[in-house]
Amino acid sequence: MSDVAVIVVVTLAGLIRGITGFGGAMLMAPPLSLLIGAVPTVVTALILETAAAVVMFPDAWRKINKRVLFYLILPTCFTVPIGGYFLVTLDPLIARKIISGVVVVFSLMLLSGLRYSGPHRPSTSLVLGSVVGVLLGATSIGAPPVILYLLSGPDPQDVTRANLTVFVTAISAIGLIMLLVAGAYTTQLTVSAFLLCIPYLAATWLGGTLFARMSDLGVRRLALGFMFTMGVVGLLV
Repeated sequence: MSDVAVIVVVTLAGLIRGITGFGGAMLMAPPLSLLIGAVPTVVTALILETAAAVVMFPDAWRKINKRVLFYLILPTCFTVPIGGYFLVTLDPLIARKIISGVVVVFSLMLLSGLRYSGPHRPSTSLVLGSVVGVLLGATSIGAPPVILYLLSGPDPQDVTRANLTVFVTAISAIGLIMLLVAGAYTTQLTVSAFLLCIPYLAATWLGGTLFARMSDLGVRRLALGFMFTMGVVGLLV
C-alpha cells in the first residue's frame, strides 16, 4: 500500500510541476517524508527533479542569463554539504518537520505574491545562493527563494523560466553528488527513485500539455494552496 501511495504522490507532484513549471519537490516532500523517511525523500526528490530538469535543459540553456546564474550557483556548491550534514545527523522526526515547515513558509510567500524588490547585484546573488544550498541539502527544496528573486528581475518570462530550469538542474546535481559522498544512497533506494522517474516524467509532460488550456494565475494558486496543505499536514502528523 505504501508503494502505491508513493507512486500517487510522485505522479501528482509531476503533474503540478508540469503545469506550474516548479513545485515538484515542494509538493512531494512532506507526504514522502511521512511514507519513506526524510533522507530517502531528499534523495528521491533530487533524482526526480534532476530528471525533469534535464529533459528541459537543452532548450533552456540557449536562453539563460549566464551572469546571474553563475553568482547563484557558485556558492551553492559550498553550502549544500552543510545542509546535507543537518539532514543525515538530525533526528528523523525533526528533519521531517523542518521539510514540512519549509514548504509551508515558501507556499505562503509565493501565494502572497511576494517578490524581491532590490537590484540583482552579484553580492545579493552570492548570499542567496549560499542560503539555497543549505536548504537544498537539508530538505531538497531550494528553488523557491530563487523564484522570488528572479521573478522580480528585468529578464523576459521565457528567460526567467530557462534560468530556473538550469538552476534546478545544477543544484539538484550538486545535491545528488553531496548525498552520494555522504553515503545516503542504497541500491534499493536508487533503483526505486529511477523507476519513479517514469510516472513523474509522464505526469510532468501531461501537466505541460494541460497548462496551455488553463489560466496561469488560477492554476498556480491552486497548486500552491495544495502544497501549503501538504506542508501543514506534515507538520501536524
